Amino acid sequence: MLESCNHHNPYLKQIQTYIARLPSLSTTAAKVLQTCNNPEASPNDLNRVISLDLVLTGQVLRLINSAYYSLRHPISSLTRAIIMLGINTVKNLVLSFAILEQMRNKRSFPVLSVEDFWAHSLCVGVTTKCLAVAKGVSLTEQEEFFVCGLLHDLGKIPLNHQFPEKYFQALDMAKRSQRALFHAEGVVFGIDHGVIGGMIAEKWQLSPALIEALCFHHRPEEAHEDNHQLVFIVALADIFAQLLGMGSGDKTLANNSLCGYLLERVGVDWSFLYDLRDTVLGEINKAKIFLEIAEKG
Repeated sequence: MLESCNHHNPYLKQIQTYIARLPSLSTTAAKVLQTCNNPEASPNDLNRVISLDLVLTGQVLRLINSAYYSLRHPISSLTRAIIMLGINTVKNLVLSFAILEQMRNKRSFPVLSVEDFWAHSLCVGVTTKCLAVAKGVSLTEQEEFFVCGLLHDLGKIPLNHQFPEKYFQALDMAKRSQRALFHAEGVVFGIDHGVIGGMIAEKWQLSPALIEALCFHHRPEEAHEDNHQLVFIVALADIFAQLLGMGSGDKTLANNSLCGYLLERVGVDWSFLYDLRDTVLGEINKAKIFLEIAEKG
C-alpha cells in the first residue's frame, strides 16, 4: 500500500504512529471474523461467539428489528437473526460496528464536520449497495458493498486529527484550485486519505477487497482486477453523493468526464443514476441506525 510513498515523509511517520496506536478490533469482533472466514462455520458457531458479548448481541438484534430490514415480526433470538441475515451479512455488520466504535469520535474532527462526514459516508454506503443490487451482486455480498462505501473515507480522520491546520490548508487549496481533495492532500502531505484508509484497513487485517476500496476509490483503475467491480462502484457512489450535495464529500471531484468514465465501467447510464436519487435518500434514513447503534453501543 505504501510503495509509492516517501518513507522519509514526516507526516507519514506521524500517521503510522497514530494508526499503530489505534486499538485492535475487539476480541469478539476478531473471533466473529475468524469464525465467518471458516467455510465450515454454521449459524450456531457464530451464535456461540456473539452471545458471549451482550453489547454485540444487542446491536445485532436492534439492527435486524430496525427499519433497515423492515421485517414483519420482531426477532428476539440471536440464532434466528443470524439465520435470517446470513453469516456473511452478520460478519459485515459486526465489522462495521467495531470500526465505527473506534473512529466515531467527535474529538477526531477538529476541521471536518463530524455530522457532514458521516452523512456523506452513509450516502456512499447506501448508493454502493443500491448499485450492487442493480448489477446483480449476490445477496450474500451486498452488505459488504455497503460497508465498503460507508468506510471509504476513513483515511481522512488521521489527517484531520493529527494536522488540523495543514488539513484546513489542503481543503482550502482544493476549493480554490477546483481540483480533487486527494490531489491537494498529496501536495500538502505527500500522501492522500485513500492510502491512509488502506493502512487502517491493513492494521485491522480486513479483507483485501475492503482494503482496496478504501485505498483506490479515487484511483479505481489501480485496484486488482478481481476487485474492479467493487472499487468502481464505490468510486461512482462517491461522486453521486457529491452531486447530491451530501455531507463533506469532495465536491470539486464531481466532473462529467470522470463520472462518464465510471458510469461506463460500472455499466449504468445517467438516467439510471438520476432515477436512483429518491431510493438512496429513502434508504439513508433507514441506514442511520448503523451510526446510532455504534454510538449507543
